[in-house]
Formats: sequence, structure tokens, C-alpha cells
Amino acid sequence: MENAKLKVGILGATGMVGQRFITLLSGHPWFEIAVLAASASSAGKTYEESVGGRWKMDTPMPDSVKSMVIRDVSRIDEVAADVDFLFSAVNMTKEEIRAIEEAYAKTETPVVSNNSAHRWTPDVPMVIPEINPEHFEVIPFQKKRLGTERGFIAVKPNCSIQSYTPALAAWKEFEPAEVIVSTYQAISGAGKTFRDWPEMEGNIIPYIGGEEEKSEQEPLKVFGHIENGEIVKCGSSLRITSQCIRVPVLNGHTATVFMNFRKNPTKEQLIEKLREFSGIPQELKLPHAPEHFIQYLEEDNRPQVRLDVDYEGGMGVSIGRLRKDSIFDWKFVGLSHNTLRGAAGGAVECAETLKALGYITKK
Repeated sequence: MENAKLKVGILGATGMVGQRFITLLSGHPWFEIAVLAASASSAGKTYEESVGGRWKMDTPMPDSVKSMVIRDVSRIDEVAADVDFLFSAVNMTKEEIRAIEEAYAKTETPVVSNNSAHRWTPDVPMVIPEINPEHFEVIPFQKKRLGTERGFIAVKPNCSIQSYTPALAAWKEFEPAEVIVSTYQAISGAGKTFRDWPEMEGNIIPYIGGEEEKSEQEPLKVFGHIENGEIVKCGSSLRITSQCIRVPVLNGHTATVFMNFRKNPTKEQLIEKLREFSGIPQELKLPHAPEHFIQYLEEDNRPQVRLDVDYEGGMGVSIGRLRKDSIFDWKFVGLSHNTLRGAAGGAVECAETLKALGYITKK
């Protein structure tokens, strides 16, 4: 039984991110889907009956989930009893999400969340596994607060920061100081396809609620440190300002970035640091870890969504057009897949890291 797969539940299994979790976990070497949970209106139906024509993935619905009966996400003890840990992608208010994720953690069930509700809870780690896996070390403090032995919550950051934060991490030794970023964000980030949202065709919407604050603040927590059992932001050493725009692209968030450093790197140094950057997922060869986390593209017209969004199965980050700027030190363009690296894929990689480090085990 030592090699038995961990049983996983998906909270919010019928939504777009829940669907992506299902495609990523189908055939996973470590995890198997044991429970699908959603709102009371879906509970009692088979997954195929409930989702039906609302399946939004490019690949077909896996046969393994079609006849699974959906549980009511609010029946916490019942759902938790049959799983070793949970992925959360529930669609509720922030207050409701905070409450339900904490309630699940208190059943001694680890929760790896795609939601934003707990990103600023001081003892909840918000992790990009290649960048700040040491933040998982805050989990014992969280367990003490929750009164749990094995239950806890871990989250991944917002999808919009994944296309530029990895570059800042690769360049940490040159001390990034000021960053101006504009993100051009795909419609799947709103859980939509063009079929659902025809007004996005040939259109740009220059506002995404809450996104600019996340883009400016979340990297500061990612680059922060643990102090007195809480994660503290990196403070005034890094300042970020952003604009976030919705564009008529299905998958892939692009970022244009201008930045200043405290030190004075050469272009060759910057590119070398991007190409050699890796972390625990690469060392441990985790199932969803990209072999190369960041690729640097030399061509003037790259990265492009059509050519590059699926780099490393959508789990890698593409950077290009690095050049000197007339006002700032440097500028570049980044691209990441918003529902793979940016959402469900990033959460699966977090869970793989947590398992590899011994935080998630069989009940």
C-alpha cells in the first residue's frame, strides 16, 4: 500500500478551473480523483449530467469522471471523509470561501486553493514552487492556529503575475527596484470562452476588477519572508505599478514590463539567469514541473500566444524582447498560460511539492 495514490477531491468541480483540474489529474501518477463536489444544485447528478454542454476544455471529458455523482460542497464532513486532500476552485464570496476552506482544513484535510480568498491570510503560504517553496514552512504555525494535526490551507498566486514574477525571481541578485507592468489577459481568466462572451471578439476592456491590486501586491508576498509565524511582504525594496486589460485571446496572459535595478547587469547576464533558473520542482522532477521553467526567445516577434503559450505543456514561462529602455533600465515581454501555470496547473504543482516535502500524506 506504500505506493497507493493519494485520494483527492475537487471543490467547485463543475466550473472552468474545476474542469482543468480534472484534465490535469486524469491519469496522474500520484493522485486520483475520489470526490467531485459543487453547489447544492449540482449535487446528486452525475458529472456528465451536470456539466454536459458546459465542458470548456479542448480535450474530451475523461470517462473516469462522467458517471461520478457530484457531492454537495457544503456537506463538509461527508466530502472530507473520502479524501486525503482537496483542491479548491469554489465560486462563492471571499468570506464564504475563507470559511469553507478553513472548515475543510479543520477536518484534518489539507486544502490547496486556486482562490484568492486566503492569499493575504498571514500564515497561509502563497507559493510559486520554483520561487518560494520555503514559505510552506509557515504551515506548522497555521496548524497551531487552526488546532489541526495535518489540516492546513495553501494557495497559489494570481494568474496575472506568473508572466513577469519568474523573471524578477531569476534576477533577484541584481535587486529589482521599480517595475511598471501592463498585463493583457485572456478571457479564460474570467472563466469564459468566445461562445460565452461574444462581445469580447475584436474588443479590449481596460478594466478587470481587483486585478491591478493583485498584480502589484502579490509579488511582494511571494518575495517576502517568514517572521513570527507569519509571511511578511518584502517591503519598500520593490515597488510595482500595473494596468490590467482584457483582450480577445482565449488562453495566455502577456505582460509588458519596464524595470529598474539597483545593480547594473548586462543583457547577457540577464538572459543567462532566465535560462538557468530552476527550483525544487525541477530538482525533484515533479510530474507537472516544466523541465525548463523559463525560456528566453531571441526573435523580435516573440513570445506570441499562438506559438508559445503551450511551452512545457503550459507550465513554462516565455520571455522575449529584453532591451535597454530610454527612461527605465530594461524592458521585456512575458507570457504564461493563465489556466495551466496560472491556475489549476500551478495548484497541482503546489500539491506535488507539498507531497514531496511531506506536508500531504495519506490519511
